Amino acid sequence: MLTSMRESFEVEVFFDGECPLCVREIDMLRWLDKKQRIRFTDIAAPTFDPATTGLSMTTLMDRIHGRLPSGELIEGVEVFRRLYGAVGLGFLLAWTKWPGLRALADWGYRTFAKNRLRLTGRCVKNEDGVCAIPVK
Repeated sequence: MLTSMRESFEVEVFFDGECPLCVREIDMLRWLDKKQRIRFTDIAAPTFDPATTGLSMTTLMDRIHGRLPSGELIEGVEVFRRLYGAVGLGFLLAWTKWPGLRALADWGYRTFAKNRLRLTGRCVKNEDGVCAIPVK
């Protein structure tokens, strides 16, 4: 499913539907989202148009992004805080707002995001031998 068509939502998440780890977490969030507060948008779907976000596909693939009802874009750990908050589990990520630990959480996510293609077996090396994000 590309996008849930509900008009009202607390947070929209732009996720890579071809990433096994990402899909596992999104499936869990869909299951937990009993009050339908999250809009799920699969950026790997053939009908997805990155222009709707104002971001490039490369930027969207580099790290997780979200959008608030106001249209404000968010990224990284903040997206997860909003997603978990929307399903009533915000307390699990409350520590990621604390000084010091916030920087650690951000670093940890950036490290994962930078390596997720390799970790999930989806790495395509470019001409420089660097793991590249496959852009359609």
